[in-house]
Amino acid sequence: MDIEANGYPDGEEIHRLEAQHRHYSEQLEVLIQKPYPSEQEQLEEVRLKKLKLYVKDQLVARRSSHHRAYVA
Repeated sequence: MDIEANGYPDGEEIHRLEAQHRHYSEQLEVLIQKPYPSEQEQLEEVRLKKLKLYVKDQLVARRSSHHRAYVA
């Protein structure tokens, strides 16, 4: 659990994004373990990496706005 997200307006959104990021990481880990992924699996790996990065960017933005609101 992300302590800094507790009790803040965006806290639930941050937790949702963290869960989504973990889900993409887990799916990606399964695909990476395959020694000979199919073309479809390779495409899925690229898709998951992009989604994971997008969610990470959203998390950084939320946490940054969180921090600014908390400090201000």
